[in-house]
Amino acid sequence: MSKKFKLGVIGNPIEHSLSPYIHSRFARNENINIEYLPYKVDDNNFYSFIKEFFKDPMAKGLNITLPHKKKAALIEGEISNEAKFINAVNTITKDEKKIFLQSTDGIGFISDLQKDKDFNFKGANILFIGAGAAAESILYKVAKEKTSHISIMNRTEKNAERLIRKFSNLTSINNADNFKNNYDLIINCSSAGLTGEFKPIKEISINKDSFFYDLNYSLVETPFCKWAAEKSDNVFDGIGMLVYQAAHSFKAWFQVFPETRSVLEDLESMRE
Repeated sequence: MSKKFKLGVIGNPIEHSLSPYIHSRFARNENINIEYLPYKVDDNNFYSFIKEFFKDPMAKGLNITLPHKKKAALIEGEISNEAKFINAVNTITKDEKKIFLQSTDGIGFISDLQKDKDFNFKGANILFIGAGAAAESILYKVAKEKTSHISIMNRTEKNAERLIRKFSNLTSINNADNFKNNYDLIINCSSAGLTGEFKPIKEISINKDSFFYDLNYSLVETPFCKWAAEKSDNVFDGIGMLVYQAAHSFKAWFQVFPETRSVLEDLESMRE
C-alpha cells in the first residue's frame, strides 16, 4: 500500500473551506495517497499546532488561511522573497527536516487570468479596490507582470498610501484619484464584495474589453460581480484563483502540477 501523506488547511472559521475537496481531487487524479483535513485553530494555539502537526513523519504540508497568514510568516523556516515582502504565508512544506514557507495566492491569481481567461497583463492599467491583506497577497506578482500602471482605491486613504509606498519600487502605482485613463482590469479585494456591503462605483473609466475580477468566491453571484455584469462580459469571481493557488501548493509538496480543468468544471457545476 502506498504511503499516505498528511496535509491540511488551518483557519478560523474553516467549516466551509473547499480546499479539502480540491486537494483530494488533485491527489486522486495524480494517483497520490493523501489525508487532507480542515483544522480550526485559534490564535493562541497556532504555533503549538504547527509544531505538533509536523512531528508526524508523514506530515507533508499545510495551507494557511484567515486569520493566520501573517502569523505563519513568523514560523522558523526558509521563507520565499515574496512571502517575506508581503509578510504572509499560505503554504508550508516540510522536506525531510526543513520547513519552507511561501505564498501561492499571487501566482494562483496570475495563472487563472492568463491560462483560463486569456488576460494580458503587459501594458495593462489595473485598479485594485481595497488595500488590505487580500490586495497585498496578489500585488507582488501583479507588480512584476510589466503592467503599465496600478491604482489603489480604498475607503481609508492611509491604508492605500501604505501599499503605494511599499510597492512603488516595483511598479508604477498611485491613488486611483490621480489616474484618469481606462482600466483594463478591476480587481475587488474588499470583503464587501461578498457580504453585500459593496457600493457600486459611480464613475469608473473602462473600455469594452475590461475585465472585472472579485477575489471573493461564492456558489451564488457576488454583489460585485452582479454590478460588473452590467458593464462587461468579462466578469469572474475568485474560484479560479482558489483552484490555481491550491495547484501551486500541491506542486510545492509533490513536484507535480495537478490537472485543474476537471476540478474547475466540477466546482462550476455546483453553481447550477
